[in-house]
Amino acid sequence: MNKIIQTIEKWKPFFEKVSKNSYLSAIKNGFVSCMPVVIFSSIFLLIAYVPNIFGFYWSDSIEAMIMTPYNFTMGFLAVGVVATTAKALTDNFNRNMPQTNQINIIAPMVASICGLLLLATDRLDGGISTGYLGSSGLLAAFIVAFVTVNVYRFCVKRNITIRLPEEVPPNISQAFKDIIPFGVSIIIFWLFDLGFRSAFEMNFAQGVITFFQPLFTAADGWIGLAVIYGAMAFFWFIGIHGPSIVEPAVSAIYYVNIAANVSAMQAGDHAAKLLTPGLQYFVATLGGTGATFVVPFLFIFFAKSKANKAIGKAAVVPTSFGVNEPILFGGPLVLNPVFFIPFITAPIVNVWLFKFFVDILGMNSFLYVLPWTFPGPIGLVLGTGFSPLSFVLAVALLAADALIYYPFFKAYDLQRYEEEQNESDNEKNTVEKSDEPIVTLAAEEVISDESNVLVLCAGGGTSGLLANALNKGAKEFNVKVTAAAAAWGAHQDMLSDYDLVILAPQVATNLPELQKDCERLGISCVATEGVEYISLTRDPKKSLEFVLNILKNKGGQTDDVVIA
Repeated sequence: MNKIIQTIEKWKPFFEKVSKNSYLSAIKNGFVSCMPVVIFSSIFLLIAYVPNIFGFYWSDSIEAMIMTPYNFTMGFLAVGVVATTAKALTDNFNRNMPQTNQINIIAPMVASICGLLLLATDRLDGGISTGYLGSSGLLAAFIVAFVTVNVYRFCVKRNITIRLPEEVPPNISQAFKDIIPFGVSIIIFWLFDLGFRSAFEMNFAQGVITFFQPLFTAADGWIGLAVIYGAMAFFWFIGIHGPSIVEPAVSAIYYVNIAANVSAMQAGDHAAKLLTPGLQYFVATLGGTGATFVVPFLFIFFAKSKANKAIGKAAVVPTSFGVNEPILFGGPLVLNPVFFIPFITAPIVNVWLFKFFVDILGMNSFLYVLPWTFPGPIGLVLGTGFSPLSFVLAVALLAADALIYYPFFKAYDLQRYEEEQNESDNEKNTVEKSDEPIVTLAAEEVISDESNVLVLCAGGGTSGLLANALNKGAKEFNVKVTAAAAAWGAHQDMLSDYDLVILAPQVATNLPELQKDCERLGISCVATEGVEYISLTRDPKKSLEFVLNILKNKGGQTDDVVIA
């Protein structure tokens, strides 16, 4: 097994390069920015249709009124996503362009919205159709955003622009500078739209959905589900944030399927589309990637190793809410050959169980998009509309995962227990004393003004662990440090407000990109490793000293920082 892991690790640089691809990260970051729209709109779906389960039905007029916010938010999701994806891709391109010749961030967003309206709507008497401006238009939105930003990059890099005298105010000259790339983008989409409609008698957004429909169907199959969620776990196991690679490829399918399930439910039919955000959050990654919801409980109740029992106690609460880094890196589970098989197998078994309940037993699939931090069993029950079978499925998933992990956990626990016994029998004092005393600095010698720290992870949950520890330590020791947590991809516009940015292990490979952004702003940044990060989240004093040592290096001081 160790040889297998070593062979897999040789491919790690390639997978890291894929995960940092400008286009994949733009899709992911574009969706991150629009998640409030998706989650907010689902609230009104819950209000409108959950009462049906208990035999209560709103009148048609009341139902239409309740659904109005949903229709005007989720119904225009593609419009928001095309803009945020264009912005994310623009940020990626600007990172590698001269500071004196950057793409205007706002202009491609506006151009991409106009381009989507050309390619995703049909002209009606007195207006336009909006059927493909929601989730059904997401694939077209990605393409439009990519084309638009590349047109802008081409024009800006080659200075294809309208130049005005230096005396003209910058805001006016910028508007003229953007005229040519904007015009080229719109003309490209206009000509393409004329040709596409003439050839296929449908708009481009509808054509893309029609073309990829076989892929959607295959992704909902037994093999498709296994490949998608097995790959997501596999990448995480070797230390790469799996959703960064897999999720952009399926994110459009997620929301097309959610819309299809909602339509089926409204028509009184079976909501049978499997591939949805809920399937990922509350089934495949129940308790986090690797389906680890049950693992901390195994560590708590069945471990003989004191270290494993302590890790389980520390990890049980965050893992219950989908933040499983404490068990992933504290166990550890990732890059641990003992857990390779269950880490990949449990998510696959989970999605297959879900498919059996939906396809064979007739349970509705996910109808609502909930925050991924919902405890898994609750998210499963609520997301499927309180289906009676969902309660049974929740128990079945937990039982299956426990059975899958238990034998591997016992083997690992025995190994750790024997190591602890040997260490106890052969305990020696190995502390080496330095000839020179360590010179230390008090916290107030490092910072006199308020210092702001931003912690970034993939979804905002893991980063909250360290931010909370820092704020707790700062309050306890009266140190002028304030920490905040955010998701990678939603951080670009807030960097200037911080003095230090810390990357959690799951996004540590983004450090080179972050360094370019931070150098322009004159702020510090650092990436952390798994065990190091988890130890910092558990110790407010240690996390505060970690931050102060980075800040004092920026100020040219070389002595260690300690907090009395």
